Amino acid sequence: MNLNQNSVILLATACYIGKIPVAPGTLGSIAGLPLCLVLTMMNEWTAVLIAGCFIGFAVLIAHQAEKIIQKNDPGCIVIDEIAGIIVTFTGIPFTPVYAVAGFSIFRILDIVKPFPVRYLEKKLSGGAGIVFDDVAAGIFGNIVIRT
Repeated sequence: MNLNQNSVILLATACYIGKIPVAPGTLGSIAGLPLCLVLTMMNEWTAVLIAGCFIGFAVLIAHQAEKIIQKNDPGCIVIDEIAGIIVTFTGIPFTPVYAVAGFSIFRILDIVKPFPVRYLEKKLSGGAGIVFDDVAAGIFGNIVIRT
């Protein structure tokens, strides 16, 4: 692999956390929690803008990583979990109770994949297919936390 490909894999796997063979999605979500904390310190509109930019970046990186790895939606790509957990916490206070609740809710939704989460995963391909199911799980998680 060349430097560009190595950089893509480094980002897609959250500094190779996604290459850990046990629970890479859960570990990737944990890796996203510090970003969530930083975003909650900003005003809500700035956080929404940054979250949107991160989602776009995640789609591009996941798409490139999938091509490099030559496998559809490989489990080692965890930038999608980071995007999803960011969406879960956008506009939510990052207190210990919310952190545990939001993390747990997001992981359950990402694993169970209620409609339309599973639909997005199956109908979209490339980076969009990798990322948008997690974003949808994050949107549901955000709604659940707010209720």
